[in-house]
Amino acid sequence: MRQTTYQTHSVQETEALGESLACVLAQAPAVALYGGLGMGKTAFVRGLARGLGSHAQVSSPTFAIVNEYEGPRRICHFDMYRLPDAEALFDIGWEDYLASGALCVAEWSENVEGAFPQGTAEVIIRRLDDADGREITVKLC
Repeated sequence: MRQTTYQTHSVQETEALGESLACVLAQAPAVALYGGLGMGKTAFVRGLARGLGSHAQVSSPTFAIVNEYEGPRRICHFDMYRLPDAEALFDIGWEDYLASGALCVAEWSENVEGAFPQGTAEVIIRRLDDADGREITVKLC
């Protein structure tokens, strides 16, 4: 497993990082995002989508559970915050999304541990000492 850590200090930098890592992350079957409320997970996905050629308006799928963005490669953006466990994810068709060839990107992945296929990339976002700073660790299998 390869692991690289980056630092960002604004929403724009977090988006730019997501955009710059798009080619690498797109090789994974899924991207599991970890980080607390307000850490920049959706900003990272916004950049990732742009990097994959999507012109969709990316927003948090908190209430919808999943938003889909069209582009050269479709992106299925999940928010697992309201799901109690991995079984609930499978109940909404998780395996079908994975089998569709779309890049499945999931926020709040800690809520559905064990649901991700082998080769899933992990993105862990933590706050730095300053309010706007983030440490973003990317783990690739």
